[in-house]
Amino acid sequence: MSVSIRLSRGGAKKRPYYRIVVANSRAPRDGRFIEKIGTYNPLLSKDDEKRVILDTERAKHWLSMGAQPTDRVARFLDVAGVKERPARSNPDKGKPGEKAVERAEERATKVAAAEAAANEAKSATDPAEGASDAAPSEGAEHVETAA
Repeated sequence: MSVSIRLSRGGAKKRPYYRIVVANSRAPRDGRFIEKIGTYNPLLSKDDEKRVILDTERAKHWLSMGAQPTDRVARFLDVAGVKERPARSNPDKGKPGEKAVERAEERATKVAAAEAAANEAKSATDPAEGASDAAPSEGAEHVETAA
């Protein structure tokens, strides 16, 4: 029989409360368990001592019997000093996924195409406006100097 130390959810809707239990790994999450060894209330602040209550002696006993803690329970056991949890490093965590990269590239190409079209339209209208603007201003300057 494979035994795990895991969380069993209780509480009301949107108000979770967990029991830290030792259970058969094949049993349902909130179903039958062997022993309750603590509680976890995620609604309390992180520095509150009542957030995680754990019977460390029973946890040590079950770990020595071969019980496997879940990731969350392993964190609690590490904080309590019962079981050392190896540090994990995920350097790719902050990188966007493949689809996000594809969408960003598509947006960049659309923006570049729109800018190119805007520049072409501007360059097509600028020489005509530039010539018409330049001639009267020069004539105006001559008139002003002559007066």
